[in-house]
Amino acid sequence: MSDLFDLSGRVALITGAASGIGQATARAMAAHGAAVVVSDLSDVESSAAADELTAAGHSAVGIGCDVRDRRRLALLVERATAALGAIDVVVYSAGIQGPAGPLEAASDADWDAVLDVNVRSACWLTALVVPAMAERGGGSVVLMSSIAAMRGNRAIGLYGMSKAALAQLARNLAVEWGPRGVRANAIAPGLIRTPFSAGLLSDAMFMERRLLMTPLRRVGEPDEVAGVAVMLASRAGAFISGQTIVVDGGTTVSDGS
Repeated sequence: MSDLFDLSGRVALITGAASGIGQATARAMAAHGAAVVVSDLSDVESSAAADELTAAGHSAVGIGCDVRDRRRLALLVERATAALGAIDVVVYSAGIQGPAGPLEAASDADWDAVLDVNVRSACWLTALVVPAMAERGGGSVVLMSSIAAMRGNRAIGLYGMSKAALAQLARNLAVEWGPRGVRANAIAPGLIRTPFSAGLLSDAMFMERRLLMTPLRRVGEPDEVAGVAVMLASRAGAFISGQTIVVDGGTTVSDGS
């Protein structure tokens, strides 16, 4: 049982990995033995995050990639494979919030930006990686969704819709590729202490309401999401596929009392 979470000998490609949940996931997977491809928007950010891992004795490489560019995604996979070997795990953690406000106020450009980064690019990346996983007998896909995908939201409805699409992508990939050993799942974090949520964390009125709605009465930490990603990538999650695992301290099940 001691090797349930062991990722030794596996290569994990993680997007959005220079900060927040993505970076925590890269650190956690490296700590459990994986060789990690750290990818974020710029080579500088990606290399800096990878250098931190190599300095700690892990195997890592940083490769910048604008996920909106399909050709650059293909190059990312090519360079990652050349550097560390075949990809066994892909974690799609890149994402943007997009505009705040009602859906009717979102412009066509807003729709394009949010869906391109949060959905279409995830489809492109998995299409590049999953067939090769299947040829080798299996692999794991982890898509970073959100609890915004699970309920209506007056402020970030477009973001929520894009994250709901990611959860559906996980289900579809699970059905399409499960017979060939590839598992696909999504994680739906609640409010996590990251740069992405800094504005909310600094809003005292919002935080008072939110913590009252959260049974654990606290904000989540990035490594608490990363731990779930490790589980889904490892033997511990070997019989889990097509699921969306909520990591929110109980927010979505609370009656607010």
